[in-house]
Amino acid sequence: MSTPQPLPLDGITVVAVEQAVSAPFATRQLADLGARVIKVERPDGGDFARHYDTAARGLASHFVWCNRGKESVALDLKDPRGLDVLRRLIAGADVFVQNLAHGAAARMGLDAATLCAEHPRLVAVDISGYGADGPYAHKRAYDMLVQCEAGLVSVTGTPEQPVKAGIPAADIAAAMYAYSGVLAALLRRGTTGRGGPVEVSMLDALAEWLGHPLHHVMHGGTEPARTGVAHAVIAPYNAYATADGQVLLSVQNDREWRRLTEQVLERTELAEDPAYATNTARTAHRAETDKAVGEALAGMTADEAIARLEAAGIACARLNTVAQVAAHPQLAARDRWRKVDSPVGPLRALLPPVVLPGGAEPRMGAVPALGEHTEALLRALGMTEELTAALRRDGVIA
Repeated sequence: MSTPQPLPLDGITVVAVEQAVSAPFATRQLADLGARVIKVERPDGGDFARHYDTAARGLASHFVWCNRGKESVALDLKDPRGLDVLRRLIAGADVFVQNLAHGAAARMGLDAATLCAEHPRLVAVDISGYGADGPYAHKRAYDMLVQCEAGLVSVTGTPEQPVKAGIPAADIAAAMYAYSGVLAALLRRGTTGRGGPVEVSMLDALAEWLGHPLHHVMHGGTEPARTGVAHAVIAPYNAYATADGQVLLSVQNDREWRRLTEQVLERTELAEDPAYATNTARTAHRAETDKAVGEALAGMTADEAIARLEAAGIACARLNTVAQVAAHPQLAARDRWRKVDSPVGPLRALLPPVVLPGGAEPRMGAVPALGEHTEALLRALGMTEELTAALRRDGVIA
């Protein structure tokens, strides 16, 4: 019988003064990989994402998503005693992450540069909206605002209406760069013995994700058109109504177009017609191309359309709702769901996307209640019951 493989971050301790999505989602990745993550929250309500909604059986869906596997300690950092407790936690940590409002961490001596000077092995991460300096440094940076500043909204939506992404794309982008930055810094520390500061801004992260539209425009192209679910330079590449739903399909080359016309549309003349024979022609005649495809699929059910498209070797997909994703047969077949404990009982959650070598299961720990681990952590720091009681009485801990 093989010995279970340890998780990659077993033995790593992370302390996080975090809220909302960007920092909590980053540290959740670290917790899933085996790190001990100590989440520091305000005593008076904690991370404000705890109160966004009550959809997860009374808990907030954002909070459940981003905070499993963590220990919650509730500290008033405006009180010197609370700040002292945090400093003692940081002294024993490998990683510190914060996404406080601009300047707040520096005022408490918790910015990455200061902490790394005090603790040379520490990896300290500052996550911000727009970076530590520059004319936008002091601006509030909520996800929607950064999506607009980064140009994502300008390329998303229909010709008539720009829209923001339906997920917090700026938060997620910053979180994933913070996560990979921590891993890189820990790897470097293994070689040099030193940690160091890591800085991530939401604007930098999302501007990088803008990718090909940004390079297209910078190097001489025009601003990309908003095309809904269609593609700006490929046709047919769109969603089409069937008798009982919608199906998306994508034709990547002219050979596929021929197969589509012959085996699905049953209009072989379109393969030879100069108005449709090449992708350039089809894009120039997008409305007519979409009409031809739409008319053929309208008489089929979604299942029939998918079956015919797949038989013809045409890339296709269903336009699923979120509820349908939660019941997706591929996720079920690959055993991607687990149960995560929480203050309201077990909750369903997806496994992290990375499959670890040796079949090691990610550590999908419980979603913590506010301050659930405060007193245990204080005892571990050597604080007496009398001191703990005084902190509780004065509202420094919860």
